[in-house]
Amino acid sequence: MRRFHLSPLAAAICSLVVIAASPCAAQTAAPVDLRILAINDFHGYLRPPPGGIRITDPADATKKIMVAAGGAERMATAVKKLREGHNNNIFVAAGDLIGASPFLSAMFHDEPTIESLSMMGLAISSVGNHEFDEGKDELLRMQNGGCHPVDNCQGPHPFTGAKFRYLAASTIDKATGKTVFPPYEIKTFDGIPVAFIGLTLKNTPNLVSPAGVATLEFRDEAETVNALVPELKARGVEAIVVLIHEGGFPSGDYNECPGISGPIVDIVKKFDKAVDVVISGHTHQAYVCEIDGRLVTSGDKYGTLVTAIDLQLDPKTHDVISAKADNTIVRIGSYGRDPEQSALLESYDRLAAPIANRPAGAVTETLSRTPNDSGESPLGDIVADAQLAATSSEPNGGAVIAFTNPGGVRTDIVKRDEGAVTYADIFASQPFRNQLVTMTLTGQQLKDVLEQQWADPKRPRPLQVSKGFAYAWDAAKPDGARIITERMSLDGRPIDPKASYRVTVNNYLAEGGDGFTVFKDGAAQQFGAYDVDALYAFFKANSPVGPMAAGRIARIN
Repeated sequence: MRRFHLSPLAAAICSLVVIAASPCAAQTAAPVDLRILAINDFHGYLRPPPGGIRITDPADATKKIMVAAGGAERMATAVKKLREGHNNNIFVAAGDLIGASPFLSAMFHDEPTIESLSMMGLAISSVGNHEFDEGKDELLRMQNGGCHPVDNCQGPHPFTGAKFRYLAASTIDKATGKTVFPPYEIKTFDGIPVAFIGLTLKNTPNLVSPAGVATLEFRDEAETVNALVPELKARGVEAIVVLIHEGGFPSGDYNECPGISGPIVDIVKKFDKAVDVVISGHTHQAYVCEIDGRLVTSGDKYGTLVTAIDLQLDPKTHDVISAKADNTIVRIGSYGRDPEQSALLESYDRLAAPIANRPAGAVTETLSRTPNDSGESPLGDIVADAQLAATSSEPNGGAVIAFTNPGGVRTDIVKRDEGAVTYADIFASQPFRNQLVTMTLTGQQLKDVLEQQWADPKRPRPLQVSKGFAYAWDAAKPDGARIITERMSLDGRPIDPKASYRVTVNNYLAEGGDGFTVFKDGAAQQFGAYDVDALYAFFKANSPVGPMAAGRIARIN
């Protein structure tokens, strides 16, 4: 950040002038204040997420507590209050506003979320990887409006598209060589232009269905931003804010930044020094940092936080003088419901409730998606078992093993009241509506695909496995050699590298998603039910459902 200083001589001269001449007026003009409100990773959580946000206990720094927070109704109220007293303000986002959404939004292909954020006055958002969950054309529909090409118009009123502008500086349409959305937008505050550059992470093709982004290229984040700086300067812009859907991992509380690590650190260090502020996301973390002399923020997930960033702009140089930020918790007890938001949600609820409230069964205790040290989670076990049950009969595929990716298991199935579980609860944990695919793999291919769990060493992706299948891995071994061949078994019998096995995965994995390219070579593919329907059927048949005994995955060292 650059700081504006008035020299002593200039100040003395100006103090003698009774009627300020224009040079003195220019030097003594007060800085222009700008408040930027930011969110990231909203993921269609129109209602408050279960559990809220986890923060350090103010009464005991050694403990953590959960604070009820989030939801569109309260977030809209928080945004309004945070705007008060700030004539210059703008509301922006750093991607993943939609995708992996709870039932109320996902049932209508996230149209309610787009409408909700538009009503709040969101102005700009970068594109996250989850914006591409249903492919480029569907994201363009989110921007421009219109009916869904398959499900048609299902909402209570016509969908007219986002009132805010998506930005995608690093996402290139291979056919045209142009960005899918504009790379940046310039807003002017009291005559000072401020540029907002929006971009998603380079790794997007490995995080979404490959078929949905096959026609797109995702370029390097820092190189993209740096190439735009001369163009922005030529347009008179000195203040630059980057909205990037990539993030880091701090060790402190929601307004701190000790030990920040992760991709965002290296990216920010590579940015041109002209970049003043970086608003990040993707990792679902909350932090306020200084990295390489720049303010870097992130606002948790699911609308539990709104980041208030206060900038001072130099009226002469048009650059940023100072920047500070505060992550404000959208506490359920502190903010009332916004009437407009309530009316919007109720209009969709009337259509969704009959389906959402269908009984699915019950749980004996909360099924957590959090993995243990070996990589196995209670809910991951259940999801894999459900997918095996849906495809084990010969007509449905003849599967003997099922795998599911941890990123596809989105939220815990929480025990409430008497443990009753609804279709909406099931949907929240499996919101992508991926189709199950059963294929034939050899025992050697099973080992090869399990080795791919560490394809990205910074972010291992432990596959969740169905009952009967077990394996062990050695954390001390190098990439490609972690799976212990003799510890791979099915129903207690060793996996034969040359034998063939029928294996079920979702279509995201079948297309090589999350870097599991071995699945693309699976033979005799047979498509079946949707993952959410398989889990719903499992609950109907097996309730009450409780955690299985862990031990399908064993870790050595």
